[in-house]
Amino acid sequence: MKRNYYPGCTLKTKAAQLDANARAAAEALGVTLEELPEWQCCGAVYPLARDEIASKLSAVRALEAARQNGGELITLCSACHHVLKRVNDDMANDPDINLRANNYSAFATRYSGETKVVHYLEMLRDTIGFDEIAKRVKKPLNGKKVAAYYGCMLLRPSDVMDFDRPDNPQIMENLIRALGGEPVPFSKRSQCCGGYTTLGNKKLAQDMTEAVLGVAKTDGAELVITACPLCLYNLNTNATETQLPIVYFTEVLADALDVRQDADAALALAGRECACTE
Repeated sequence: MKRNYYPGCTLKTKAAQLDANARAAAEALGVTLEELPEWQCCGAVYPLARDEIASKLSAVRALEAARQNGGELITLCSACHHVLKRVNDDMANDPDINLRANNYSAFATRYSGETKVVHYLEMLRDTIGFDEIAKRVKKPLNGKKVAAYYGCMLLRPSDVMDFDRPDNPQIMENLIRALGGEPVPFSKRSQCCGGYTTLGNKKLAQDMTEAVLGVAKTDGAELVITACPLCLYNLNTNATETQLPIVYFTEVLADALDVRQDADAALALAGRECACTE
């Protein structure tokens, strides 16, 4: 089966392994991710100002392109998913934003949130099914203790994102079980890693990161997985005391399916030469 796919900017550069392993795993599971043609940056951060419209237009264009080609859009980067899902909600429920975005974009048919925005993890759960994934596993985790780190953007605001229970998410834990691992549902898994505060207040970001990883390690985690490039960066860069391996969930999935892509292959797929040693 084929699905419209929005990778986003970071998955073409620093997060190439998130993208490459997602594509490889999807193919192994019978799904072809077809990248939207001529997509643009989603805006990276959802604007909170109610009268802000310009930074939402690229997301609206992506949503409209998906509507024209089946009406569903698979996302992967947590930030991109957050922006696209919330902008789609605006187009469906905010008459002022809907009016101004459509007036500016001048689509042949008015866009009003018809596209269904689906995160890759939701596709695994709802379209393929974790039981089916378990049948395809070739290299199981063999009981490895894995902590799933969600961060902020996949879960909140819960009434719009509708991704999983914000107080007790299970989607990545169920994936870990399907791959033969033992999930570690630690208490800080949906706490902020520090996000962009790392640019202006490094100490705060370090404290927040250490709080997350410290609890994960104390609870027995041997590995941490995430879907968010910014979370991966913060957890890998800002931990001051606690050391744990942190990877994208797609790397673990692809490895279990025996289709994992190395760094060179991931960057080549993203259209770049490997810069791993720079």
